[in-house]
Amino acid sequence: MGLSLTIVLVAATALVSWLAFNNQKLLDRLILWPPAIERQRQYDRLLTHGFIHADWMHLVFNMVTLWSFGSVVERIFVARLGVPGFLGFYLSAIVVAILPSYLRHRHDARYRSLGASGGVSAVLFASILFNPWSKLIIFPLPIPIPAILFAVLYVGYSIWMDRRGGDNINHSAHLVGGAYGIAFTLLAVPESLGHFLRQIGVSA
Repeated sequence: MGLSLTIVLVAATALVSWLAFNNQKLLDRLILWPPAIERQRQYDRLLTHGFIHADWMHLVFNMVTLWSFGSVVERIFVARLGVPGFLGFYLSAIVVAILPSYLRHRHDARYRSLGASGGVSAVLFASILFNPWSKLIIFPLPIPIPAILFAVLYVGYSIWMDRRGGDNINHSAHLVGGAYGIAFTLLAVPESLGHFLRQIGVSA
């Protein structure tokens, strides 16, 4: 069995984030900053912002979520679309999730955004279509939480933090990324909808 691509993504994101924690110049180059895209055509920032984080808590939260739910999505997507399909899904989710915020703030030089939230949220919601009752332990809570409940809390927290603002984390990307994850999964694995409805007790 080959190396898990999910683990590779977690390791790569953790490494780049750690390097950026200690290197302001690197952070400034990778973060999503609209003027750099508008004036300098650094379109890569639409993706690179997903590999840096605000602090260790932000990084750990995103990477634990990706690690917890990525394996099941990876297994199904690789079987259906191949390795490039799963990798393309994750990376495109980071870009798609940031686009609404970028377009809204494209002329705002004060706006900055960072974090893997878009890609992680897409993976989370794709996973829920496959296994809504899988369990996750979120520190410091010692009780396993069903994935579908975690998703509801995740969305609620994202909406609250998006309205609160002030931390450079694009919380609205959680919502857009989640919607993209569901849409992508339904297109790639159409039978996932019927499976999900049966899992939650709704006739499909």
